[in-house]
Amino acid sequence: LNSNNDETPYRGEVAQLFEWCGASNLSLNVSKTKEVVMDFRSNCVDHPPLTLNNSTVERVSSTKFLGMHITENLTWTTNTTSLSKAQQQLHFLRRLKRASLPSPILTTSYRGTIESVLTSCITVWHGNCSAADRKTLQQRVNTAAKIIGTPLPSILDIFLARCSGKATSTVKDPTHHPIIFSSSCHQEDATGAEDCSTAFSPRL
Repeated sequence: LNSNNDETPYRGEVAQLFEWCGASNLSLNVSKTKEVVMDFRSNCVDHPPLTLNNSTVERVSSTKFLGMHITENLTWTTNTTSLSKAQQQLHFLRRLKRASLPSPILTTSYRGTIESVLTSCITVWHGNCSAADRKTLQQRVNTAAKIIGTPLPSILDIFLARCSGKATSTVKDPTHHPIIFSSSCHQEDATGAEDCSTAFSPRL
């Protein structure tokens, strides 16, 4: 938007996207398309609804895009809350511990069911999430480390490793067992057209 609240360029871009989908034999599912308005001006105005193919696009305050929850205020608390559901997997980790499984197996289970969730798309959100959000996620890691009885890489360590392009890092537990840590269109339907059912359309 410019100072005159002219939305013509924005709507023109959306119209071109819709036309491109049609020309490329892609089906844009308007009912599954969401619009997120990001307007940080002090004098915000009401934005008219966006329409595609005579259908109104639903406007939401947050949407899930490629596994991440993106909100209209660009904070990551909603995303963190979603990732924190990995706590539910700590119950199963405790059960494996009670079954006297060795640390390497417990660590493998942690990496597959908890760490993979906590660090999903971490290079996108970690740098801008609040200290409280980072603390919430790190608490899950600390709890898992106590259950397993061996050190685990912190959320920050994983973030830095992935940003630097390092594929793996090694941490040794007290028993000297090496633990290795690794750093929208859908398929064609019956008609042969792909379904681009999710779109993220920010207004800056």
